[in-house]
Amino acid sequence: MITPKKITKLGLNPIAGIIVLVLIGGSIAIYGTGYISGLMLALLMIVSLFIAGSINVADQWEKAIVLRMGKYTGLRGPGIFFTIPIIDKVDNYIDQRVRVTEFKAEQTLTKDTVPVNVDAVVYWTVWDVEKAALEVQDYEMAIAYTAQTGLRDVIGKHELADLLQERDKVTDLLQRMLDEHTNPWGITCQNVGIKDIVIPQALADAMSKEAQAERERRARVILGTAETEIAEKFAEASQQYVNNPVALHLRGMNMLFEGLKEKGSMVIVPSSALDSMNLGAMGGLISLAQANQPHNEQVTETENKNKPGRNV
Repeated sequence: MITPKKITKLGLNPIAGIIVLVLIGGSIAIYGTGYISGLMLALLMIVSLFIAGSINVADQWEKAIVLRMGKYTGLRGPGIFFTIPIIDKVDNYIDQRVRVTEFKAEQTLTKDTVPVNVDAVVYWTVWDVEKAALEVQDYEMAIAYTAQTGLRDVIGKHELADLLQERDKVTDLLQRMLDEHTNPWGITCQNVGIKDIVIPQALADAMSKEAQAERERRARVILGTAETEIAEKFAEASQQYVNNPVALHLRGMNMLFEGLKEKGSMVIVPSSALDSMNLGAMGGLISLAQANQPHNEQVTETENKNKPGRNV
């Protein structure tokens, strides 16, 4: 949190400084010619200081609060303006640009009794300089404390899930609360933003486990839904084979081919499938062919080795 101070410009501004140097230098030059006495020189120097002290300059984004004998007389600036030395006083220069104030709420309990630390910022501007100068002593500090109090109040009215998931609603509510307090001071809060929400580490670990369990539950639901759809498709496919045994037989041959096309593979099928698709005899023939193939190749290789060579 910041500790603001009044904006006061001590000393002479550059314009007043140049004017006082010119007047004092001219007075000294005249005194050197002997036209004026030493007393007159002192008076001219005092008058030069008074003239320089009456010249003030406010920046483009500032308004000067002028008091005459302690009484508010009006606003001056931006640019150059004149005051009466000793009688008038520039009490403060109020910045009318958009400014930002950081604030935080530490170890504040939510509606569901969870301690949280929240960092936030508020963007505000002074739209009525006279009210900001006369209605509140230190408007910047007042805004900081009002924002902090409002943030604690909003946190206490919401659960942790709302703070984490609905930040926009929380910041809108906080902005309206701040506007209600700051509008009588001539100040408006344009935007409120939550920078960070810090929760206890143990609670963060528990929430992480809960989220992981929720993801696993969704994955199982999706898998169950997929199994249900697959079962429905199989049920639709089975209807195509009820009155078409030829198609069922062709499907069985295709399944057996897919399972036995790799050497050394083993296919296990229910006995009912063997009877319904007539796969028993077919599987036996294929197995016999695979068993006889290496033997035939070995006999052929032995015969080739024992065959006498031809002498040339």
